[in-house]
Amino acid sequence: MSDFRALVLIPSYNTGPILVGTVKAARACWPDVWVVIDGSRDGSDVTLQRFVSGVRILRLRRNRGKGAAILRGIVHAAEAGFTHVLTLDADGQHDVDSIGRFMAIARDAPNALVLGQPVFAPDAPVLRVQGRRVSNWWARFETPGSDIGDSLFGMRVYPIKDLLAVMRETRFMRRFDFDPEAAVRLCWRGLSCINLDVQVRYPSRNEGGISQFRYLRDNLLLGFMHLRLVIGACRRHGPFARARENW
Repeated sequence: MSDFRALVLIPSYNTGPILVGTVKAARACWPDVWVVIDGSRDGSDVTLQRFVSGVRILRLRRNRGKGAAILRGIVHAAEAGFTHVLTLDADGQHDVDSIGRFMAIARDAPNALVLGQPVFAPDAPVLRVQGRRVSNWWARFETPGSDIGDSLFGMRVYPIKDLLAVMRETRFMRRFDFDPEAAVRLCWRGLSCINLDVQVRYPSRNEGGISQFRYLRDNLLLGFMHLRLVIGACRRHGPFARARENW
């Protein structure tokens, strides 16, 4: 694709010192890296600006959630002429050395959704590993015939035009529900999925590791999201859809 132009987009909320290391590593792998500071109050944006050059920093005044931060980023990216965005978590869990591989696949398949397929180390939190299996099952149920490998993993490449379109169709997918709902809605839009294995690590507290996942709050959010998407899937693919075809 001759006009393929991509950036790495990193949403960050109170990530602390580990943000600088994540951004530096991303910059070593890809020239265009943007960070959206999602209402952080820990001074990480000041530290980032001081120690890392060549990075565009966007700021939200208050914490609005991962999806809202990504939406802010892709709106500006589209205006700047970018066609694709690779989303990367700020907390050091994603393998930045895989950025080039993701971008190469996206360049060759510009109309596809390139999804990271997490490969967990033995020390990965059991609740996180087991819990995502439930979300993955529902995501596949909601998109019959698609190939969503992992609905929750945040390292992935999106065609910006398509992602903007599905986000503007709904007031949801602005927080932790962003990753799975984006995958489902983009499959509904007709995008195919390409799944790439990528290593995942969970930095220790001594390494600056931090998680914004809140077990009860975010699982309730995901439950409500899947309820909405199942209803949407039934309207598209189930008895409701067949009834409309016969009217």
